[in-house]
Amino acid sequence: MEESVLIQRAAKGEAAAWEPLMLAHQEPVFRLAYLFLGDADDAEDITQETFLRAYHNLKQFDTTRPLRPWLLSIAANLARNRHRSVARYLAALTRSFRAEPTTALDVEQRTAQDQDADQLWKAVRQLNADDQQIIYLRFFLDLSTAEAAQALDVAEGTVKSRLNRAVSRLRIIIKKEFPALSKEEGYPI
Repeated sequence: MEESVLIQRAAKGEAAAWEPLMLAHQEPVFRLAYLFLGDADDAEDITQETFLRAYHNLKQFDTTRPLRPWLLSIAANLARNRHRSVARYLAALTRSFRAEPTTALDVEQRTAQDQDADQLWKAVRQLNADDQQIIYLRFFLDLSTAEAAQALDVAEGTVKSRLNRAVSRLRIIIKKEFPALSKEEGYPI
């Protein structure tokens, strides 16, 4: 069934119409929340809250537009708010005390690809929140410029310019702090 029809039916209170929409968009919403927060439990909470808020506001949604960017916009806002909260800080502090220390053997078993991904993650995390968001949407979630613009509620040109600036800043960070990821080492950044 077409997405717009399901949205209209769900807006009228048909829970059965909302379920396939949730299933279709759950993974990208979770992935975005996880990228922002770095914690699966927090990302799951944000995913649930995103779908609850979206469901309660479906009557205001323009069914001529795709649902995914709207959902990602809600998730990004919720994740940003969570990230800023004091509760987030306290939860991270609590988790760090509970976590078992990484052994030397675990570190040695990581592959070069895992190490590169970890370094890239660290490099991206050094960017400001707006730069991280645009990088996540375009490269981690592989959204088109138009979809990213809808998710951020900005013009496509704004996405392109913000992306260009974010990538430039990321290149500087990589060159200074993560040279193994640089173009000379075979990494495309």
